[in-house]
Amino acid sequence: MNSVSFFKRSFAVLSCGLMFLAAFAAAQRTEPTPVKVIVAQAKPMPVATRNNLYCAGYVQSSPIDTSKKIIGGLQEQEQFIYAQGDVVYLNTGSGSGVSVGDTFSVVRPKGQVETRWTRKDDLGFLVQEVGVVEVIRVKSDHAIARIKGSCDNFILGDLVQPVPQRTSPMHQSRGPLDQFTDPSGKATGRLFMARDGQEMLSRDQIVYIDLGAEDNVQVGDYVTVYRPLGTPNIAFGPKNETVSARDEGYQSNTFRGGKFSNQAARKSGDRADGSVVTTEDAKEGRPAIRKVVGELVILNVKEKTATAVITRTAQEIHTGDWVELQ
Repeated sequence: MNSVSFFKRSFAVLSCGLMFLAAFAAAQRTEPTPVKVIVAQAKPMPVATRNNLYCAGYVQSSPIDTSKKIIGGLQEQEQFIYAQGDVVYLNTGSGSGVSVGDTFSVVRPKGQVETRWTRKDDLGFLVQEVGVVEVIRVKSDHAIARIKGSCDNFILGDLVQPVPQRTSPMHQSRGPLDQFTDPSGKATGRLFMARDGQEMLSRDQIVYIDLGAEDNVQVGDYVTVYRPLGTPNIAFGPKNETVSARDEGYQSNTFRGGKFSNQAARKSGDRADGSVVTTEDAKEGRPAIRKVVGELVILNVKEKTATAVITRTAQEIHTGDWVELQ
């Protein structure tokens, strides 16, 4: 056998071997097991928790029970304010049905609300929610309690009330805040006050509005916050024109075109031969346009008012803004 024939035969054998190995590998190959991707569903989140839910406060017009209150503190000889973990004394005991383990809400009436941001008479009085106490010992005419949670400092004389049963509304899947939404036609009112007397407000802050049970407001309702277009903010801006018709001297000595500057006054008339047109003139006769600045969710409802939390904002919100049920 010559060398050429030998190499041809060897190449043929090698090719057959490679083909056999490829076929064997293909036969052994199995389809990969599909991987299941499980996307966890986001759990609904409450719009308010803890401090915003149980320390929000409220404005009510009905009388408040003043019979039960804090009358002393274990360390009152050394302190006059109390917080979480401190022990205080209540003027209610076993004779009033109090038992060890009972919990009470502690509140502090702050006085009648007087505001120009409402059309209602006598909204009521502000009640600050201070925290919660738990009874640890009971006597016949008084009880000893430990402060379980505090939103503010406790002081002697704070009132003791039943703990309110509150459940926070849950965040709903909603589109972007529509700044140009039309009025709903439902009840409108004013944001007349915010917690701690704040005036410039943003998301997650507590506010009070003059819509309540008498306006069919319910916990979980969404409320639009708006103001008429052009209404000034708390920090008032200048009302005058940037440059008045009488201003001169800002043009150069070479190019004396000052009155035709981009900032110069505008003239009325179809030949620009009339009086000066001001910004106020341009606004005259326009329809009532509103600007949506945010959204609230109702947390607590009283007779004439409701407590709400700001959930979305387009810009700063402030006391005096208008509100409308969605």
